[in-house]
Amino acid sequence: MNVVNPATGETVETYETDDEADVVTALDHAESTFESWRKRPQRDREELLVSAAEILRERQSEYAELITREMGKPITQAESEIEKCAWVCEHYAEYASTYLEDEYHPSPAGTEVKTSYEPLGPIFAVMPWNFPFWQVFRFAAPNLVAGNVGLLKHASSVPGCALAIEEVFRDAGFPENAFQTLLVSSDLVEDVIDDDRVKATTLTGSGPAGSAVAAASGERIKKSVLELGGSDPFVVLDDADLETTIEKGVRARNQNSGQSCIAAKRFIVHDDVYDEFVSGLVEGAASLTVGDPTDPETDVGPQASAELLAELHDQVERSVAAGATVETGGEPLDRDGAFYPPTVLTDVPDDSPAARDELFGPVAAVFRVDDESEAMARANDTRFGLGGSVWTTDRERGERLAHEIEAGCVYVNRVVGSDPRVPFGGVGVSGFGRELSEAGIKEFVNRKTIWVQ
Repeated sequence: MNVVNPATGETVETYETDDEADVVTALDHAESTFESWRKRPQRDREELLVSAAEILRERQSEYAELITREMGKPITQAESEIEKCAWVCEHYAEYASTYLEDEYHPSPAGTEVKTSYEPLGPIFAVMPWNFPFWQVFRFAAPNLVAGNVGLLKHASSVPGCALAIEEVFRDAGFPENAFQTLLVSSDLVEDVIDDDRVKATTLTGSGPAGSAVAAASGERIKKSVLELGGSDPFVVLDDADLETTIEKGVRARNQNSGQSCIAAKRFIVHDDVYDEFVSGLVEGAASLTVGDPTDPETDVGPQASAELLAELHDQVERSVAAGATVETGGEPLDRDGAFYPPTVLTDVPDDSPAARDELFGPVAAVFRVDDESEAMARANDTRFGLGGSVWTTDRERGERLAHEIEAGCVYVNRVVGSDPRVPFGGVGVSGFGRELSEAGIKEFVNRKTIWVQ
């Protein structure tokens, strides 16, 4: 696997891939490790997660630089990603026992009936490049502390991150094979799913990849969780606090250089505040610093590869050809690296890519609506259903409309995020199942009913 720095276009590292024999060996190790790991006291597993959090903080700069080198994330955002991984480890270290506590049920006199939450075994995770540490840790922390073991097939562009994550768990004191990285191509994914030792699968990534993993898992009667793409609505009502809403809107679209499933992508704005909001959004987007991701002053780094930049620009060009107006940005920067500027599109036609597809980069599509009814219709005019947000000074109005948006999570007056304390996941083509919180740790356990007469 060749690692290409997207800020320079240069190959910076090469990794030798695993072959089929390596995969078989890893599965053997996973199966044998699970038999002992599942018997470890819950508190022992929790203490090891605390150790993992400590290692992440000790090596925050090292791992942040690795993220930036492999996929181009601005360095301050990469540092925040490592901190968030430490947080999710600490969260499950504190709450796993509560989440997995036996649940007792009404039963006849003299009997005891309960549900016990027991681990399944080796869980296979297929993960993407855009949050190369966080999206792995939000899978790994709850599953390891629940007594499962993990096998990771990471994106081929971030093999260094994949191996570093394995290193964190090993150095924290987890059994050597409790969490293993497989440096394999996508061609071997179905073979891993097909193996009887793998008990469940999870994927964060594109719709086609999710469909393939779900189909392979379903054919083998294996549980799967999918977190796929999104085209999140950012609904701005006529009574919104525009100064705050514009500031948050600029961040919601351009964080991680726009490469986030839960980024705000479709800005749906009430006519009464449309002109002022668009003016502020354009000004804010144009003021962001695009450049060297290792510079702490950089707001927007490169797209993760030249190929991804080309795909994004093609979507913009086709949207403009269909009738959209470019208010700022809209052309790749004339410099080395895969740099695309923050872009704002207005007058976006309903049948254009900016309205129908997921634009995975710093491109905001803005739509004008006359009232909240039209805003809700526009918000739900998508096959995606990951997240959304509503911006209003009337909290009751915001909550009422949050119930109308068809998505896995809706935030009122806050940018959509994934937080260890609350369930995260989507509906429709954005996937199924939940990660994080109590719901996430219970996705891959045997909910065993035990009746004692």
